[in-house]
Amino acid sequence: MEEVEVVVAHHERATLRVGDVFLKIDADQMRTDVEVEAMAMAPIPTPEVLWRKPPVLALAALPGTALGRLGEPSIASSAAWAAAGAAARMLHDAPLPPWPGRSLDELASHLDGECEWLVTSGVLPTDVVTRNRRVAEAALRPWTPVFTHGDLQLTHVFVDVDEITGVIDWSEACQGDALFDLATLTLGHEEHLGHVVAGYGTDVDLDVIRAWWSLRSLLAIRWLVEHGFDPSSPGCEVDVLRSRL
Repeated sequence: MEEVEVVVAHHERATLRVGDVFLKIDADQMRTDVEVEAMAMAPIPTPEVLWRKPPVLALAALPGTALGRLGEPSIASSAAWAAAGAAARMLHDAPLPPWPGRSLDELASHLDGECEWLVTSGVLPTDVVTRNRRVAEAALRPWTPVFTHGDLQLTHVFVDVDEITGVIDWSEACQGDALFDLATLTLGHEEHLGHVVAGYGTDVDLDVIRAWWSLRSLLAIRWLVEHGFDPSSPGCEVDVLRSRL
């Protein structure tokens, strides 16, 4: 009998693995709608949808292993990281999905609220928040929308040797800033940014990517804390913010 592995679980969603099948249970079926449609549109490998019976989505497991994990050294090769950059470029060159992302005003307002919470709650020192808030400003500029994954963290990119075998978790896919995807992919792994950019194949503004590292981390901490994750683990979001000092 196959064992049931809990991959991730919190009050919004849960993912279970049974053998070579992943079962995703989401309280918000709109997220699942986006995930299924985005995978069908994406020009890069994605998991096969086996069946869907709301609130459960069944997906086939991808071959290979994740590119790495936040807070841990990646054992993936430089070529694998470059392949991830090339896959991101292929996605960004594809036709736009129908879902708009957050506006600049929405992002700025959200950032203000999260920074205030981080200071008043005492989760981070004021100087860390203030410095990173200034760094994050560089990301809050107009951009040309592209097809973004929306949560292209390295655990969502699977590789086998130097080849990308697929990308998972598409529920945040939308029209967005290409550099946000590249920043999400390299968050906490700055040493691989050059490999990703080389694979991406075009000039990018590295200061904006660094700004997105700060912005994403500032926005993520409260959600992580409230959902039982620890953003202060070595190499994770708090360390990313402290490294900007």
